[in-house]
Order: sequence, then structure tokens, then C-alpha cells
Amino acid sequence: MTTEFAGLRRRRQLIATVALLAVPLMASAQVGPKTATIGFLSGSSASAQSAVVAAFKERLAELGYGPGRYVLETRYAEGYDARLPELASDLVRLKSDVILTVSPPAALAAARATSTIPIVFVGVGDPVGSGLIPNPAHPPRNITGVTLLAVELAAKRLELLKEAVPRAARVGIIWNPNNPVNVLEFKEAQAAAAQLGITVVPFELRSPDEIDTVLASAKRTGVDAVWMMSSPVTFQNRQRITGYLVQNGLPAICALREYAVAGCLVSYGPSYVDHFRRAAAMIDKVLKGATPLPPVEQPTQFELVVNPKTAAALGLTVPQRLLVRAELLD
Repeated sequence: MTTEFAGLRRRRQLIATVALLAVPLMASAQVGPKTATIGFLSGSSASAQSAVVAAFKERLAELGYGPGRYVLETRYAEGYDARLPELASDLVRLKSDVILTVSPPAALAAARATSTIPIVFVGVGDPVGSGLIPNPAHPPRNITGVTLLAVELAAKRLELLKEAVPRAARVGIIWNPNNPVNVLEFKEAQAAAAQLGITVVPFELRSPDEIDTVLASAKRTGVDAVWMMSSPVTFQNRQRITGYLVQNGLPAICALREYAVAGCLVSYGPSYVDHFRRAAAMIDKVLKGATPLPPVEQPTQFELVVNPKTAAALGLTVPQRLLVRAELLD
């Protein structure tokens, strides 16, 4: 074998060795976790939901979704439900891998926009009664989530308001007739009010544009207390609404801790933060290909919260039997 031929052979062997070593390196570079696109459709606003969205992201991080593992495409209707269909369609056009929806109108808008992209909902009080799903234990192929049990707790909230404010004979209810869960809650409230000897006075609030008119009407009507039902409009404007109620001597009961923190006298309901954390765990399962989708989950944590500062501002003494069962805000 000539020296020139031997050298050529060695060069060919070296090239082959380098090529073999490069194959796994190239494969490693090509194989990695896919960046998931998570659509986020809310009837409220970014500022109003910053805390719960932070909890959602925190849980995703705990599940391994760090920077670069997902993109969160957020769409907010700012309290105007009429905007939701187009926002939902936008998330579908983006080819979202999964869509997280907040509120019944948002969930319904997403369900109408796609029958293939998985949808995980939160903030839906009665997914069956609102027409979103037929069976919580066996949801349709692309819809599941965590329910608030809003309708089931309607009578309880009215009872708690009567316990906190025994003199309340006329109770104003701020609700959105365009929100299917609010409609069901209102019917339950009417039935419970008859048993408690309470007269219900409805105040319809469909968008942020109506807030001043509704609050002025509540003051003028002379109700003794208010039940502010949860909806994107009230959640987004909870500080504004509760501030007006307190200034005008109207104690209120609300559905979630976030309302009590904003100034509502009493709140009773599931942990909203917990729901967003559980939604993150559901989305993790969806992105990993869970088939069928996990069943709809019910609340596991309920919070009875009293705001002592609001009670003091209203000149109210909340009965001790209620205080001993409640969490008192600082």
C-alpha cells in the first residue's frame, strides 16, 4: 500500500467517524419539547385577573413549563361579551394547542368557534345548565374544566347575607341577564328569597357602560343590601362597585374572595386561585395527549370571608356566630 493511498484511506475513515458522531448531535438538536401555544380567552381584563393568571403560570412552571415551553396568547373582552366570538376565532386562527376560557360567555364563544381544539374552562358556575356540556363526568371530545358551583350556592349566599345583615328585607341583585349562569343563579335566588322572607330587587348590568346607572338605581330604590353576582363586568370593576356601595351604606355579599378584598362585606365560594392552578394541571394533561379529556372537576375548597374594614365603614356589627366561621381580612 502506497503512502499516498494510506493517507487517503485515513482521511476517509476520519470523515466517516465525524459523520457518525454528528448524527446523534443533529438528532438531539432536532428533538426537543414543542413550544405549546395556549390561548387564553377572558370576558374580563388583564389587570383584573393578574393575580389568578400569575397563579396559573406558577402552576405551569411547577409542571415543567418554563420559559420557552409555551406561549400564552391572551385575549380580553374588557367586560363586553359581544367581543368574545371574534376573539375566540382569532385564537382558533392562531392554531392554539389548547384554549383556556374564563366565564360562561367566553367558554360558549370558544365552543362555537372550534370543535377540535381542546377547551379548558374556569369561572363557569353550571356548565350543564348553561348549555356548554351535556355531562360533567363524560365531557364532549374537546371541552372540560373546573366548575364554580355558582347555582348550587345561590341560596347559601342569600342566607349568609341575611345572617350578616339581619335587617335586610329588600335585597338588590346585580346580575347580567346575558350571562347564562347569572340567569340560573337569579332563579335560585328568587326561590330562596321567598323562604327567607326577602324581597328581591333586580338590577341588570350587561356592560361597563351601565355601571353608573345601575348603582344610582340601587341607591334610589332603597334596598337594604346587595348581592353582586360574579360576571366579567363585576369582576373587572369590583373595586369601583364595592366602593360605591360602601359609600352609600349598602352591605354586599359576593361570590369570591377577590370581591371581599375589593370591599365586599362577605364573600362565599370556591377558591378562584385554586381553579386556575387546577386548570393548569388539566392543560398539562391535554398537551400530553390525554384521550378522552379529564372529566369536569368540582370545587374542593370553599372560603367564607368577611371584610372587617367594610363592616366598620358601614357601621355594622357582624354577628359573632358568623365571624367564628369566617376568615377575617386584615
